[in-house]
Amino acid sequence: MKKANWLLLTLGIILFSFDTSWAQLDSQHAVGGRFGSATGFSYRYTLADDRAVEGILSIQSNSKSRRFRLVGLYQYHRPLAENFTWFYGFGGSVGSFRYKSEVIQTTNPDGSVTTRRTDPKSELALSIDGIVGIEYNIPTTPLSVSLDVKPYFDFLQESSIKLIDPFGLTIRYKF
Repeated sequence: MKKANWLLLTLGIILFSFDTSWAQLDSQHAVGGRFGSATGFSYRYTLADDRAVEGILSIQSNSKSRRFRLVGLYQYHRPLAENFTWFYGFGGSVGSFRYKSEVIQTTNPDGSVTTRRTDPKSELALSIDGIVGIEYNIPTTPLSVSLDVKPYFDFLQESSIKLIDPFGLTIRYKF
């Protein structure tokens, strides 16, 4: 885990050291799907040639819980190469976290089995989010593909930082 933290810190320092600003965002709006640990919809609105705001509506589910989140991010975009940009940003999210009901079976000392069902419960989800990624604008089409990592800090459920879990692939239509 320490190696992953050092890798992210080194990558961040290298990427933030570039101070060149060219026109990176060539469309006012971009809408698409985001796939990864959480699946959902993405909408990006361009504020300037190198800045944008993005909203992500996502659902994440496993056998024990389900999470619904609305994420808002402020992003800075920088050029890497022709048709490639990298971006970073920050924001927050609000949503709900629901623990699903579970069936728990325990074996008693006499060999009998006791079955118990837990009740589902819901909680408010609040977090501070960051994002770092790269984007490829497909030439001669209004499409772009981005790959990012979106670490976040949960306030309420576990009060923990998620660094590696939130990888995402986003495919956008630009207009």
